[in-house]
Order: sequence, then structure tokens, then C-alpha cells
Amino acid sequence: MSSAKNTATVEKGFAHAGANLVRDVSLPALVLHREALEHNIRWMQAFVSNSGAELAPHGKTSMTPALFQRQLDAGAWGITLASATQTRAAYAHGVRRVLMANQLVGTPNMALIADLLADPAFDFHCMVDHPDNVTDLGAYFASRGVRLNVMVEYGVVGGRCGCRTEEEVVALAKAIAAQPALALTGIEGYEGVIHGDHAESGIRAFAASLVRLAVQLQDSGAFAIPKPIITASGSAWYDLIAESFEAQNAGGRFLSVLRPGSYVAHDHGIYKEAQCCVLDRRSDLHEGLRPALEVWAHVQSLPEPGFAVIALGKRDVAYDAGLPVPLLRYKAGVVPATGDDVSACKVTAVMDQHAFMTVAPGVELRVGDIISFGTSHPCLTFDKWRTGCLVDEQLNVIETMETCF
Repeated sequence: MSSAKNTATVEKGFAHAGANLVRDVSLPALVLHREALEHNIRWMQAFVSNSGAELAPHGKTSMTPALFQRQLDAGAWGITLASATQTRAAYAHGVRRVLMANQLVGTPNMALIADLLADPAFDFHCMVDHPDNVTDLGAYFASRGVRLNVMVEYGVVGGRCGCRTEEEVVALAKAIAAQPALALTGIEGYEGVIHGDHAESGIRAFAASLVRLAVQLQDSGAFAIPKPIITASGSAWYDLIAESFEAQNAGGRFLSVLRPGSYVAHDHGIYKEAQCCVLDRRSDLHEGLRPALEVWAHVQSLPEPGFAVIALGKRDVAYDAGLPVPLLRYKAGVVPATGDDVSACKVTAVMDQHAFMTVAPGVELRVGDIISFGTSHPCLTFDKWRTGCLVDEQLNVIETMETCF
């Protein structure tokens, strides 16, 4: 774990159970609100279960084992991850079923997985999309005397990984069958790379193609298990994937698995907007996800009228999909904390350790005040921290949650 990441210890001034955010915690700090977090975990599990599917939340979002365990305890089928090292970290914290929604490439990475597969209780599936990778995996895992579960990845032109045509998928399945050390256990796709004015229809067509390919492969006897896995879904279009799988009875012949990840913390940016679209499409959903993730920081300097410098920067918060959003202002050390709305203020730029914020008319700040900030794209906020603070409604720290990036 990089020493450059933000950390917290049980020393005075740092986050620990029983500390209060406005009085006791060294800032900036990554903050998770318990009520919203627990709501999100319940909400998504219920949505997926009611859709006749299983949930394998993408763990790369948080890489926080305490959250993995909460998701599994709530009924998640497994955890999705993106790399061999992430898989090893999750296994070390008790995760025993992993979908690695990525290709397993490179002998050292293969060795990590082969070592884990010495545990017969470990259920692991990775993706393949090219004959070269199939050949390399087959040779390596044969040399280790281990059989590896693989799934064909199906993609779109201009997207990320994945076979680009249905013909390539069928040919790759045949290549897998020629490798005794490989078992074809399903088919996978990712719809989040489909954009444009007709994204919704494009995603529905992609999901239909994915199911059609799964049926074709199953009818030809290509799968090594009787109920193969069919999986897709990021955090923006999961409702369309769930509807498509359910409408085409994918759950009858296949194990349908959805993989959203950002829902666990949600955000105040791109996923908030995506959730609004989900609720517009699904009139039966009366309540959606709630933002659970914030980053808290001090007002550091007030060098000019209407301008504040915040002790928060690129090393603390995501900035790739929108700048942090001011939410509430608290008086440092004042408990019980009463937050004042500062949403009319605006962050205009972030540097390594500083954020520039315009101060809205009527907002009176002083150096040392604390501001809570919403974020956009939680994945790239979580990965800047070693520890997050889970807090209750009174802003008391209930638990410190370690990440394992």
C-alpha cells in the first residue's frame, strides 16, 4: 500500500471510533454516512433480486473489505474485481467468489490466481477475448495442474476489451474447448462504453446480442457447466440490463449476474444524474440511491473577498468527472454540529493540496471552518485514501474502514 495515501490512526487528532468529525478528526477526511450506505446496499440488493438476477458488486470502486462484507452479508453472490492483485487482496479478507471482469494477462498475474485456486472453496472466473490469451492461459494452468474458469468477453466497436463480432465469440469458444486446463463458464459484456443520442436502444440491442450468443453457445455444448453465467452492467444502465436479461428469460437458462459498484457510496455527480435517469425509466421505483460519500476539509485561507482556499486537492478527491461540490459548513469544534448550506459556493479549480472556491454573497466564512464536499465518480476518491470514517447521524465515527488498493 502506497505511503502517499491518506491515512488515519488511533492517535489523538486522527480518526478512531468515538471521535467526532467536527471536534476530533484531522482533516481532510473521507467520510461515509452509515444511514445512506446501508440504504444503498439494501436498495441495490433488492432491485437485483427482484429482477431475477444475482449481484456481484464491482469491488474496484472502494477496495474496502468492510464494504465487501456488508454487501455479501446482504445477499451478494460474489464480488467483481479488475485485477489479480485486487483479487488477492479480496481473498485475504475472506472473499471466496470473484468475477474478474478483465483479462488475466502475464505469467506473474497468472501465478497469483493459480496460488489462490489451491483453495477448493475459491470460485474464480476471468475474461478472455483473444486466442493468444487462451493459448497462454491454457499452457500456464496446465503446467500448474489447475483448471481455470474463463468467460468470453463480448464488446463493441470503439469500446474497451471484448470480441467485436458474434463470429469471433464462437471461434474463441472453440479455442477454449481445445485447452483442457480451461473451462468456459459463461459470457460477459460491458455496456457502459455505449454512448450517444441512441445509447438506450444501443444498450438494449447489445444485451439482446449477448443473450443470443449465450443461447447459441449453450445449444452447441460449449459451456462446461449446466447453468452458465451471463453478466453485464455497470453503475449507470443496470436497469436496462436487468430488464433485457429478464425479458429474454436469461435467468431460466443462465445465471444472470449484474455488476454495479458505485452504488454503494453513490455520488453527487455523474451517478446522481444516472440514477435520475433510472428513476425516470422505472416509475415503479419510488426512491433511489443516496449519496453516502463526502470529503471534509478546512477553510485554509481567505486571501481575497469572495475567494476561499480549501485544504483539499487532487490528492484527496476525484476531479476527473466534475469538481467537488460544497454541501454544508460546520464550525470547527462545535458539538452538536449544525451545518449551514454553502451549496451556492463553487469550486473552480483544484491543485495538489488546495481547492479554489468562490464564496457566494451572504455566506460568511472564517479560516478553520469545516466544509463537507460531495464528489463525482467515487472510484477515484476512494483510491486516494487508506482509511475512511463511517459516521452516524451525529457525525460520530462508528468505524474506520481500511482500503486495500
